[in-house]
Amino acid sequence: TDYLKLTGREPEQVDLVEKYAKETGLWADQMTGAEYERVLEFDLSTVVRNVAGPSNPHRRVATSALHDQGIAVNLDKALAEEKEGKMPDGAVIIAAITSCTNTSNPRNVVAAGLLAKKANELGLIRKPWVKSSFAPGSKVARLYLEEAGLLPELEKLGFGIVAYACTTCNGMSGALDPKIQQEIIDRDLYSTAVLSGNRNFDGRIHPYAKQAFLASPPLVVAYAIAGTIRFDIEKDALAYDKDGNPVTLKDIWPSDEEIDRIVGEYVKPEQFKSVYIPMFNLDEAEQAESPLYDWRPMSTYIRRPPYWEGALAAERTMTGMRPLAVLGDNITTDHLSPSNAIMMDSAAGEYLHKMGLPEEDFNSYATHRGDHLTAQRATLANPKLLNEMVRDENGEIVQGSLARLEPEGDVKRMWDVIETYMDRKQPLIIVAGADYGQGSSRDWAAKGVRLAGVEVIVAEGFERIHRTNLVGMGVLPLQFKEGETR
Repeated sequence: TDYLKLTGREPEQVDLVEKYAKETGLWADQMTGAEYERVLEFDLSTVVRNVAGPSNPHRRVATSALHDQGIAVNLDKALAEEKEGKMPDGAVIIAAITSCTNTSNPRNVVAAGLLAKKANELGLIRKPWVKSSFAPGSKVARLYLEEAGLLPELEKLGFGIVAYACTTCNGMSGALDPKIQQEIIDRDLYSTAVLSGNRNFDGRIHPYAKQAFLASPPLVVAYAIAGTIRFDIEKDALAYDKDGNPVTLKDIWPSDEEIDRIVGEYVKPEQFKSVYIPMFNLDEAEQAESPLYDWRPMSTYIRRPPYWEGALAAERTMTGMRPLAVLGDNITTDHLSPSNAIMMDSAAGEYLHKMGLPEEDFNSYATHRGDHLTAQRATLANPKLLNEMVRDENGEIVQGSLARLEPEGDVKRMWDVIETYMDRKQPLIIVAGADYGQGSSRDWAAKGVRLAGVEVIVAEGFERIHRTNLVGMGVLPLQFKEGETR
């Protein structure tokens, strides 16, 4: 009930929740004598700072173990490159406090603000190649940070508020500085992103971030100062004070007491009420003349969907199918339909260019999900895709959004092959390994393959929600029998 009161819930609702919990036996005071089938013991003193990565949210790594894991290594090389005026190996090109799932906790945001304050007091600065941003999930974050005087501290280090919605976590970090982007290309630089989001699958965060690490908001700020993932964040010096003493992470990391004091003093129920109550004043919203949407035929953001008409509404034969792709294990929805920035040389970029949009307005795949003509061009467009049908002269799988057109046997860009099969009205099948469709429950991961003409996907295993989405789109998910593989 403390949380409900803090976030501005009405007393009647707080009382109702308490009465319900007590009536159903879920009130904590009543559970002291509860008996459990298993008792798990967890020593809180063993909890340390962690990141997750470099390409899966479940790959947790303690920051103290980054060196042993081969991540925080070769810092001398990175620093030497920096002295030469170059971006360092492992450069953090994106540092983002993002995602409503993380920034909805005031303690996380306040911790970032306090770390920024201490860093500013010691004269620490963000590295110039780091694109930093702050996108809380709620406008309340601005209110308590402003009252606590912490928002200017974050802004000084480059973490000004850019939006109140999904941004970097969903691949919408925006374009890099052209000079930085070109250096990454010219040097084939190993560059990374550090963000406080909840997904970091291959190719999701940014096309030029080869890998991405999930971290808490204060750690994101620290990595913006460090500038490279090669930096051992627990040991290496972020800078040196006027007396030549090293400044490390522990010198600027806020204590629990400091965080509690700010949260207790500056996070108030009135802030939540001022933001959320007006959202439900529907009578004040502008009323449309008609309840029907006025479809605009040239829009690249929202277009009348085709799912209930034409070939898509016809019966599936599930005969004479050709394989579009043979994929391995752990294919994520980011492989199937990425949400990140649209590049000019991509199929979607070429389409938007023909529609008259300048490259700076391409935005991301996720923002065009209401226009199937743009969104379907993201199907299997992840540059990290490994289609086992596409191999080099040595038999090695070639990485990229590629497919082999049959019966010709020509290897082409995935969309070009899909478009050819669509013209031929060729039914398709995808074969995959275990855990097909894991990650975000992205609708276009199912819509895209259906529009491409895929009628069946046979895999060693499916992620539950994605399997349901496939069924909803009319794609038949089939699973190999136990012991059988692709």
